[in-house]
Amino acid sequence: MSWLETIVGWGNDILWTYVLIALLLILGVYFSIRTKFVQFRMIREMVMLLGEGATVSKDKKKRGVSSFQAFSISTASRVGTGNLAGVALAISLGGPGAVFWMWIIALIGAATAFVESTLAQIYKVKDDFGFRGGPAYYMEKGLNKRWLGILFSILITFTFGLVFNSVQANTISLAFENSFGLDRVIFGVVLTTIVAIIIFGGIKRIARVAELIVPFMAILYLLIALYVIVTNVTEIPSVIALIVNSAFGLEEAVGGGMGAALMNGIKRGLFSNEAGMGSAPNAAATASVSHPAKQGLIQTLSVFTDTILICSATAFMIILSGVYTGSDDGIQLTQQALTSHLGEWAGILIAIFIFLFAFSSVVGNYYYGESNIEFMGAGKKSWLFVYRLAVVGMVLFGSIAKIAIVWSLADLFMALMALVNLIAITMLGKIAFATLKDYIEQKREGKNPVFDPRKVGLHNTEVWDEERAHYNKATHEQ
Repeated sequence: MSWLETIVGWGNDILWTYVLIALLLILGVYFSIRTKFVQFRMIREMVMLLGEGATVSKDKKKRGVSSFQAFSISTASRVGTGNLAGVALAISLGGPGAVFWMWIIALIGAATAFVESTLAQIYKVKDDFGFRGGPAYYMEKGLNKRWLGILFSILITFTFGLVFNSVQANTISLAFENSFGLDRVIFGVVLTTIVAIIIFGGIKRIARVAELIVPFMAILYLLIALYVIVTNVTEIPSVIALIVNSAFGLEEAVGGGMGAALMNGIKRGLFSNEAGMGSAPNAAATASVSHPAKQGLIQTLSVFTDTILICSATAFMIILSGVYTGSDDGIQLTQQALTSHLGEWAGILIAIFIFLFAFSSVVGNYYYGESNIEFMGAGKKSWLFVYRLAVVGMVLFGSIAKIAIVWSLADLFMALMALVNLIAITMLGKIAFATLKDYIEQKREGKNPVFDPRKVGLHNTEVWDEERAHYNKATHEQ
């Protein structure tokens, strides 16, 4: 495996050192400016939209999932091992300063998340379960480059369906081995069996599972973190000062300087919140809403939920514990940190949390691959069956694999996928900006915004002509 590690390491060095970090920051600032910092000025609107249902009339329930379900599917993928193991890994390799750069990439990248998810809604298509879409679809329809969409589909199917699911399984098995002494192979077999039961049920079952698991696990985890922070409230100012100072290399003793903090913070931040990566738009496209900007705003909120709330909670607990110095472990570090705060039973609690977090991610990741297999024209049951078997196989592989190569592969394919998506949304950004402007103008007029693609100069959005007619009819009936 040494040759594989060498090749993967070389690719990561080039993409992360010279290309992706600069591109993420530059485009994040660009999208923030062009949307007039939508991620900050419309937070209240995001929260209000989260409760908006999927339907205007009864038959609408048959088409698509609700805004909250789409939010849950994407958050299920975002909220995973990146929030527990990834944060720990970032701190152990880059020092506390990595947390600062995770915050920055989330605050800036939230605008990028708005753009990509709005585009996914604009160019979504119908399927047997409602809607599907994502970067592959807006590359084909918006850029007229199907070949680019196929390239992205291959990358996301491999990255999320296979590699990322190995990462999730790896973290779960390590956590349970550490807490319960369970054999990783046996646990892997049990995990893959549960995953198979869920993924063979289709998007509706995936949506229901995500809708149940995500709010429960996020709220419970945040309550525990809040307890730890409150009981150590006098130390919080010094923790924040340590994070900021370390971010700029001013605390060399506890990290690798600014460069290590920057790279690890942005790597793990992107792995966690996925802003700009092109994954969450696949979930955003499934929602049934009256205007694409609505789902763009909801997905922006998902980035904040992931990084500003959950990742920060993990980071504060780890830094407050002081156990991160000299450690290069992932989930074990988080377990040690919480154990130092709450006692030995906390390690078991983290194992349960990581199971819920990572399991929800496996389910969400699987759907991203399925949607893109259908885009490539390989949506026949035989191909989907092969893909599902491959997912199950990679979950089992991840349960027993060496942690370093699994995370390195995740970094490499995440970078390639993000690069393709960022190029596409830069070229299509003006459509998302015009869509946001249309949404805001309708809100100012006191309307519930309804999207008419002709207002932003679009004529190749196959869903929205019918959607516009449907909402207009429903409005007249009310």
